[in-house]
Order: sequence, then structure tokens, then C-alpha cells
Amino acid sequence: MALSYKARRRWSLVILLIALPIYIVVALNVVTLFDRPSILVELLIYVGLGVLWAIPLRTIFKGVGQADPDAKD
Repeated sequence: MALSYKARRRWSLVILLIALPIYIVVALNVVTLFDRPSILVELLIYVGLGVLWAIPLRTIFKGVGQADPDAKD
């Protein structure tokens, strides 16, 4: 079932303001559990984690910055 534009817009706001900061804190805590790797490896881990959250959520964010396609002119 596809979400409406309004629902996608609301969910994207919830994700960016609540879920993403929680994800960042969890990711940092998981990375600190291991011995500190070299700076390049650490950079690759953070870049990978930075992209990983967006892949399953791309359908929610798609077109949110555009005008409402369901709005009447």
C-alpha cells in the first residue's frame, strides 16, 4: 500500500527528527565496542552507516521536497 504525499511528508519529518538521531547514537555506541581501527577504516564504517539508513527509507523521502501532486490548483 502506497503512502499519500501528506503521510510520506509526516513520516519523513518523524524519521529525521527522532529516528535518525537515535540511529546515530546507536551506531556510535556499536562502533565504540570494538578497538579503534585506522582512520580510513573508521571513515568507511561511518560512510557505510550513513548510507545504510537511507536505503530502506528512500521511498518515504522520494518527492517530499516537491509540490503536492494531489493538491488542486
